[in-house]
Amino acid sequence: MSRKTVLLGPYPPPYGGVSIYIQTLFHSIKQRGVELWTYGDEEINAPNVFFMKDKRWDILPLLIRRGFRARIIDCTHFLIEYPGFLVPIWVVLKALLRFEWLKIVHDGSLPTRCRSFGPLQRLFFGLAIRAANEFVVVSEDLRRWLRDEIRVEQEITVIAPLLPIRGKALDAALPADLERALLPYLRRGKRVCSVGVFIPTYGFAHVAEAVESVREETGEDIGLVLLDGTFARDEDYRGGVLHGRDWITVLENVPNHSLYRILKQSHALVRAFGQESYGISRVEGVWCGVPVVATRAGETRGMLVYDFGDADGLKEQLKRALFDPQAQVEAVWAEQFRREAEENLRGLRRALGLG
Repeated sequence: MSRKTVLLGPYPPPYGGVSIYIQTLFHSIKQRGVELWTYGDEEINAPNVFFMKDKRWDILPLLIRRGFRARIIDCTHFLIEYPGFLVPIWVVLKALLRFEWLKIVHDGSLPTRCRSFGPLQRLFFGLAIRAANEFVVVSEDLRRWLRDEIRVEQEITVIAPLLPIRGKALDAALPADLERALLPYLRRGKRVCSVGVFIPTYGFAHVAEAVESVREETGEDIGLVLLDGTFARDEDYRGGVLHGRDWITVLENVPNHSLYRILKQSHALVRAFGQESYGISRVEGVWCGVPVVATRAGETRGMLVYDFGDADGLKEQLKRALFDPQAQVEAVWAEQFRREAEENLRGLRRALGLG
């Protein structure tokens, strides 16, 4: 009896690298009868798609109904990256239902966060790590950490998460409501976009301070749009970032096809995350022809880089992106990333046994 293949992870909006990864992968393999078990803000109804309103606990009845001897390709974050009480239930059901579990690890912050796990989280994490049949990771650093520090003995394959953009997504128009919300930003003489969430490691405060400093130094009317993924939030931090800065526009849960239009109407993209494993949004900025200012974590080719927390370095690179014609994106990098994205998709399909 051949194993049914299940792709498990977020599919609909909001914008997020993993959800775009899932969409691209599923559309490339769905003709093979692969099932998608998914969750998100918008319910979807399509052949071979099973939507979970509660992304953690709705998976259990679905596993019992449809998981027997399946091969589950897992892109979620709640079994290894943020382990909890679902882990021992998952492991017991794995033994009873005899399904295979291939875990794809996207989270570059996991090695750092893992050190702060409490005793119960460490127990669940170890249980989950031992139960997985194999791993695909998105960076060599994650592979090295799993092999050398966590002592993982299962097979680990490294494939960067960058996958091709489907169809004409780069040219999609903004919905009317989003166009209206963006008007204050579009009226500014210079426009800077940043993607993340309102917690310190994503660096929104650093970006706001850099833009404020460049505004004061140059006298230019520079606007900042913060695209907030909302999957984590520190309200005090958010308040501090926005206080007294009416030149900041915040948009929440922007769909990816709208992100591209926003990028194309910007003069710079700043990706200030300090624990990037790759940084798909950085490459999306390159594809949109926008100068990209980014921390040294993750992908940096063709970008203006600085060290996370280096305020002066960020400010100087932002000034280059906004005012130096030599800082414009070279088309050769966009084409290079397109070729790599196609190769990543082929490699991922091979690694998953899907041709």
